Parts: sequence; structure tokens; C-alpha cells
Amino acid sequence: MLRHRSRLAAVTAATAVLAASFTAVAGAGATAAEKGPLTSARVTPPLRVATYNASLNRSARGELVKDLSTPDDPQAAAVAEVIQRVRPDILLINEFDYDAEHAALQLFQRNYLAVGHHGSQPITYPYRYTAPSNTGVPSGYDLNNDGSVGGPDDAYGFGLFRGQYGMAVYSRLPIEESAVRTFRQFLWKDMPYALLPDDPSTPQPADWYSGEELRHVRLSSKSHWDVPIRFGGERLHFLVSHPTPPVFDGAEDRNGRRNHDEVRFWANYVSPGKGDYVYDDRGGRGGLQRGEAFVVAGDLNSDPIDGDSLPGTVQQLLDNPLVNTAVTPTSRGAVEQARRQGGANDYQRSDPRYDTADFADVPGPGNLRTDYVLPSRQLRIDDAGVFWPSSENPLFRLVGTYPFPTSDHRLVWIDVTARD
Repeated sequence: MLRHRSRLAAVTAATAVLAASFTAVAGAGATAAEKGPLTSARVTPPLRVATYNASLNRSARGELVKDLSTPDDPQAAAVAEVIQRVRPDILLINEFDYDAEHAALQLFQRNYLAVGHHGSQPITYPYRYTAPSNTGVPSGYDLNNDGSVGGPDDAYGFGLFRGQYGMAVYSRLPIEESAVRTFRQFLWKDMPYALLPDDPSTPQPADWYSGEELRHVRLSSKSHWDVPIRFGGERLHFLVSHPTPPVFDGAEDRNGRRNHDEVRFWANYVSPGKGDYVYDDRGGRGGLQRGEAFVVAGDLNSDPIDGDSLPGTVQQLLDNPLVNTAVTPTSRGAVEQARRQGGANDYQRSDPRYDTADFADVPGPGNLRTDYVLPSRQLRIDDAGVFWPSSENPLFRLVGTYPFPTSDHRLVWIDVTARD
């Protein structure tokens, strides 16, 4: 969260790594050409997986449900059109306000995704998942050490109300809900070598939080979910999260440190033996077993080189030998906008074609790569892209420039198939 901001086809039993082939539709290309309409979970290779921080958050509880209850919200319609143009089989949406009745989840499907926009084809996701977020949940403690208790900065995750900036998963393949693991209540102190924040005004290390507070402070600023997607008798672990932005703090760098460890959680979880310390919200322990297929997805709020995250934060995943980074999603629009906007972009070291978010340039970090879809090694990346058309493309109207018609983030997608 930055505040401004399967296709699986059954194959023969002799398949060594997976008994299914992970795929999406053909004809993706760098421009994410439209696929035909789908109204069922029947899919063919390759599998398209995407993440999109769609900024479908609102300033008060119930506002998103109200906005989605009719087909008239222009931002939601534009977000839906982006999704229809790219047509992912599995999709994570970040910054999607949570409601206990899951009304927003259903309304967005019915009133926006299932309705064609400007010539795009409707898309149906028969399977959807959401769960509570730490955002806006009162901790009862003065977590920002400003002398008072209460407000969004003292919640377990920053939020004006419970569930603001939540998450949602949409899938055209079955979600095995009985096997979903959530890690919302995992305590930060229970991560080995946790980068707990120091109070620079005292000589004691790691003392920003009191001992009592540490017994309650959670690692996830929203949540971490392991959402198994099932087809043909096999599982793909969709590992989704939305770490806190590494800013909006002080010299103690509590958000930068938390961001680092929220990313490290998945790096440990996918590495057999390194995630043995992990426990989920139902008491289950440990991470993935060797050979299990996964995709890590989300707005990780960390650029490999630029921005304010701690050095090496996202490299914990990018340099993990179990993660396939052979293809990096790119776009023409990101390059164009970095040149046009200038400011901080002129001094960045990262290649702008990898950018996925359009942030303020003066003052501000400039455009960054913060959104990732990272598959495991046993999945081959056939294609990848960022939905960021250049200004001469008619679809540029869906991304635009500030104030954005959709979000300050761009949808990122990959097409994967199983290796033999």
C-alpha cells in the first residue's frame, strides 16, 4: 500500500513434476491482446497469473460496497476493463476493502467484470476468495509512540477502518478453500532474526516496542495468504500479500524493517527447512514442501534498486534459487512516462521498462517496480508484461497520468506452463 496511492490441462500420469500443465490463453504479447470471453473454469495452456493494486479502497466502511452496488462507478469500470483486456486466469487485487459479508467481492464480479466495457469482453471468475486484514484493527497500544493510543497508525496495520486496503483473489480455476492458510496473526517477534525497530533516542536495541507490545505486534500489515488453486488433482500455491510501504515513519524505520520481513516471510516459506518457524491462523506449522509449485504475487512495495526499502529486501525473493526470474515483465508506457515526467526518474538506476507504479516525481521516489508475479522454478515463463500502454495507444486512457482513472499501480501478468 502506498498512500497516494489456469489454465491447467491434465497431462499423463508420467509427468514428473506436476500432473497438470499451467497455462493461459494464447496471443498475450507485450500489449496484452484480448482473449475470448470465458464463462467457465475450463482452461487450456498456458496459465496467466496477475497482480493488480487497483486502489479499490475507500475512506469509510461500506463505501466500496455502495459504489459497487450499481454499474456506475467510473473507477471500478476502468479497473474491470483493464482486467478484461489482460484476462488473467488467476488474479490478486490489492487495496480492495474487506467486508465480512464478501459483498464487494461479489458485486465487482456481477456489476463490473461480467459487463463489457468499451468493446472488451466480459470475464467470469467462478471462484473468489477474501479474508480479514490487519488494517484498521485496533491494537490497544501506542505503536507509533506519539503519546496517545488510537487511530490508523496504532492499528495492527494502517487503516481508517477494519479491512481498508484489503485483498481479494479471483480465479477461473477452483480454489481449495479448505486448504487455504492465512498468517494474519503471526507475531513479528516469532520470525528468527526479526528486524524489530530500534528507538534511536535510547541505548537499548530493538526497543521501539515494549515487551508487552511485542507480545501482540503482528508481522503482516494486511495478511499473508497461501491460496491453493486446484485442477486435475494438483495444486498451485498462490502466495499473496501486500507489505507495508517502507515510509511514513521516523529514524527507527519501523515500516522499512517491517516491509523487509514481510517479504522475507515468503522467501522463507518457499524454502524447505527455512519456514519451519511459521505458524498459520489455525495453528498449522511450517512452509511449503520440496517440489511444490507456487507463485508469489502482490504489491511488495520494494524496488530492487531505487526507492526507500531496505537494501536487499525484494532480492530475498529475486535471488532465491527456487524462484524463476528468467523473464521480467516490461512495458513501453513505463519508459515513456519516466522520460516525460523527469524529476526523480532522471536519477534512478533501475531500468524504467520494469516500473509498475507511477509515483510522484517532485518530491517523491519517482516511478518504481513494486508489483511482482514470481513463479517457482518448475514453472516456465512463456510471456510476461505490465499493462502500461504508451500515450499513443487508445488504451492509455485506462492508466493515464495523475489523477489516475484507475490506480497509481499497473497490472502485472505472467504466462506459465509446467516444465517436463
